[in-house]
Amino acid sequence: MDTIKKTDTCIINTYARIPVVFVKGEGSTLWDDQGNSYTDFLAGIAVASLGHCHPGVTKAIADQAATLVHVSNLYYTEPQAELASLLVEKSFADKVFFANSGAEANEAAIKLARRYFNEKGQPERFKIITMTQSFHGRTMAALSATGQDKIKEGFSPLVEGFVHCPLNDLEALTTLADDSVCAVMMECVQGEGGVLPVNADYIKAVRQLCDEKGILLIFDEVQTGMGRCGTLFAHELFDVKPDIMTLAKALGNGLPIGAMLANEEAAKGFSLGSHGTTFGGTPLVTSAALYVLETISNPDFLKETRDKGEYLKEKLTSLMAKHPSIKAVRGKGLLVGMELEGGAAEIVVKAMKKGFILNAIQGKVLRFAPPLVITRAEIDALATALDGLLE
Repeated sequence: MDTIKKTDTCIINTYARIPVVFVKGEGSTLWDDQGNSYTDFLAGIAVASLGHCHPGVTKAIADQAATLVHVSNLYYTEPQAELASLLVEKSFADKVFFANSGAEANEAAIKLARRYFNEKGQPERFKIITMTQSFHGRTMAALSATGQDKIKEGFSPLVEGFVHCPLNDLEALTTLADDSVCAVMMECVQGEGGVLPVNADYIKAVRQLCDEKGILLIFDEVQTGMGRCGTLFAHELFDVKPDIMTLAKALGNGLPIGAMLANEEAAKGFSLGSHGTTFGGTPLVTSAALYVLETISNPDFLKETRDKGEYLKEKLTSLMAKHPSIKAVRGKGLLVGMELEGGAAEIVVKAMKKGFILNAIQGKVLRFAPPLVITRAEIDALATALDGLLE
């Protein structure tokens, strides 16, 4: 029984998998079991930001695996302490909670926001405003927070207390922000929603509104953080700080790790025994994440990411004049979306036959989230291929 047949036979069918078996990766290149090579413009959905099998990440994993893998959070470990310290140093935050995924990090943020007001004697403040077209994860609370109905189908009753508001609509948000609201939760760029960036004036106004009403502001940076948008965290593009932020995906460059960061005040919502996890922040994953954070946070690395992001957008935008089926090119850094009239999934299949890995979202948007180490030559090759595919 081959790999595809074993998978389809033995694994619950929740993914529309493309029939290719990957066996090796290096940098921005993947190889399948037939020896075909592909340039990866998805990076495991914005995960492998340093590329596949980065030697520094590999060494960090191997060295730690030979030393200490797991002891639980009943004890202290050096890699976890070092990673938390560096995250605090590089961000707005004062405290960190480690989890295993973006959904878990968002669950922690939701729980923290609610418990913060409960501890203040205001249990009536439990509602969280999130944005339509948002995506915050697949666990029940994160699912309920997500502003896409198709993600929620069949899972009712949902967790109560979430209300949705159109992105960039300050009037609607202001109307919803009453005394029952504990937090506003939002992405700086809605990755799964179609690569939709927040407006600079809007996000600043949201911060001001939250300050005026005593509401916590949560930024979900699971997809946009760790250099993806050209700054270490996407909210830095707008000179706005949250009270709580969530990270995952690229933090471990492929190893499962999530993190919830909070300022000193918001962190008061958690106390001994109020939240926990068995595997969150093991020595193995935090050792890898420490190397990733040290590398990506280098100012020269981030500048190069910004420059390549602009280059990618320029190459994609240049195709618009020739191909009227392209309706928009948008994004921040190396998180870019190309909106088509439709048929994005068909382009993904055709691109794969040409040796390029892309992603289709919302039926009509091509999402580009390559490793941050992608080269300009690889971007040129992609643009040439798309030019032919869009004929």
